[in-house]
Amino acid sequence: MILNNSKKRLITLLIVLVCGIIIFFLGLGSTGLVDETPPLFAAAGRAMSESGDWLTPKVNGIFRFDKPPLIYWLMGFFYSLPKNDIWDSFGTLSARLPSALASLFLMLMIGDTLFCWPQKGNRQFHTPIVASLGFALSPFIIIWSRTAVSDALLTGTLGISLLLFWRRMASPNNDQCISAWVFLGFAILTKGPVAFVLALLTITSFLITQKDWKTLFFKINPKKGFLITILISIPWYILELIKEGKPFWDNFFGYHNFQRYTSVVNNHAEPFWFFLYIMIFASLPFTPFLYHGIFKAFRDFLKSSKDICNVSETLHTYSLCWLSTVLIFFSISATKLPSYWLPAIPAASILISNSFINLKKSNKNYLNLWIFNILIFFGITIAFFFSNIWLSSINDPEMPNLGSELISSGIVFKAKLFFSLFTLLAIILLSFKSKNIFLYLQILLLFGQPFIMSPIRKLADTSRQLPLRNISKLILDIREGEETLAMIGIRKPSLHYYSRQIVFYEPNTEEGLINLSERLFNDRRKNYEDKPDYEFKSLLVVIDDYSSNKLHWSNINHQKLGEYGIYNLWRIQKSDLNKYSEFLVNSGYKSDWKNRKVEKF
Repeated sequence: MILNNSKKRLITLLIVLVCGIIIFFLGLGSTGLVDETPPLFAAAGRAMSESGDWLTPKVNGIFRFDKPPLIYWLMGFFYSLPKNDIWDSFGTLSARLPSALASLFLMLMIGDTLFCWPQKGNRQFHTPIVASLGFALSPFIIIWSRTAVSDALLTGTLGISLLLFWRRMASPNNDQCISAWVFLGFAILTKGPVAFVLALLTITSFLITQKDWKTLFFKINPKKGFLITILISIPWYILELIKEGKPFWDNFFGYHNFQRYTSVVNNHAEPFWFFLYIMIFASLPFTPFLYHGIFKAFRDFLKSSKDICNVSETLHTYSLCWLSTVLIFFSISATKLPSYWLPAIPAASILISNSFINLKKSNKNYLNLWIFNILIFFGITIAFFFSNIWLSSINDPEMPNLGSELISSGIVFKAKLFFSLFTLLAIILLSFKSKNIFLYLQILLLFGQPFIMSPIRKLADTSRQLPLRNISKLILDIREGEETLAMIGIRKPSLHYYSRQIVFYEPNTEEGLINLSERLFNDRRKNYEDKPDYEFKSLLVVIDDYSSNKLHWSNINHQKLGEYGIYNLWRIQKSDLNKYSEFLVNSGYKSDWKNRKVEKF
């Protein structure tokens, strides 16, 4: 019996593993980095690998204190592997692997937890797979797990930690397992104190719901575990504070943690209910089942609160505490971003599996929810059939022909076909009263990923990033005498990443022109491998079509060296730049670069 159960567990995890590879890894390094944040992470990780400085992240010659170093260390590790430039020609696979691996491991942990601790006596083979796919097929998880930023790594490390904490409390034995605290330390090294706060609030709120909370509290071994977390996470902060002092304290703790939570940063102001709205989109196309799962978990908790229940049956209550913690904590935050919801999605997937379990027992709810969900499928299908209307409203200066390219490439047709078949299959399965309709539709969505998403990624890369890669290659080919490089108008950190050069970014305004002239004399910085010659007579300028038509830029004598997409490469004599800058100053314009953060890296 034990051997048979072990085989089932192995088969379940192998199925989850294969599904995760399809979702997270197929074509992972086949496209370039998407501006603007991923190139900053990738550049910092690659710089650590190539410079040997694994303590302080740097981008474009500037310290990057926005995130702790674990994401950079992992990226740097993959950049350091032999023959990296051969198997990772774009440099994107190395940058994206930490996110993809974190989501894959969390997906496996969700499946394994539900297999080893089936809730309400449900030992069906499908439930762990449904929960794992509920997590991995979230549109937010699909996007951020293939993006070179730290959000998916935080979700993975924190999610694994929280599941391990619950497993420790639910386990009948009293072994001194501290793995949950280890992963919590990794989470703090990924995103900072917010990871500890979310874990603390989740566990505290769960313990409050349990009558035997003292026993559960001591089962997670808080004294020894907290020490382990500190030993893993704190040393880097201390070393960085000793090395960089006040700039690190002000930037990391002051700006990126305290100020982001207490005030609006970068115009990311949203209403209090923002994440209720985000929750709907993050669980599509099965959002109704999340709300049903939340309702069932809350109702079951109220029923069981009168008695001491088996802790191994409390995973749904724990997930409800987890989801509520993320919802309330970030709803209070002044700065709100959709990515802040990511740490709640593992809990949401477990609650979706709760709905899956209960729907097998309730024909009335089963029918009503599926009718509602089929209407959502039908709405998505109709949206693609009328795509000509909303595609024409997309106004992206970097991809001016996006709508027509989506249609001519056949992607819109594929989407129409896929969601039509998806809706039709849902109706057929419902008419046959299939109890596994949820799993069958998840499998169809799984195989729809390479069918629809891969061509979209390729098209976006060709339109947005290929011109920047080409112009970066041109810069490397024609650069003279370590010329300084500037970018005017649209700000693209990927230019620094692909060209490997210091880049001065300025707006296309008159002030931006004066700023550039002044910064070439006063804001002189060096990269670990690029040391621009600030005394050289000319500089290279990447400028978009719109900015190049501005009178004060077009009036400067320039030599056009190339054009890719909307980007032009100019060579400008510094004497001409300085002369026109002086003219603008005499006309009443002033520089403003000293009064702002030049590049918020």
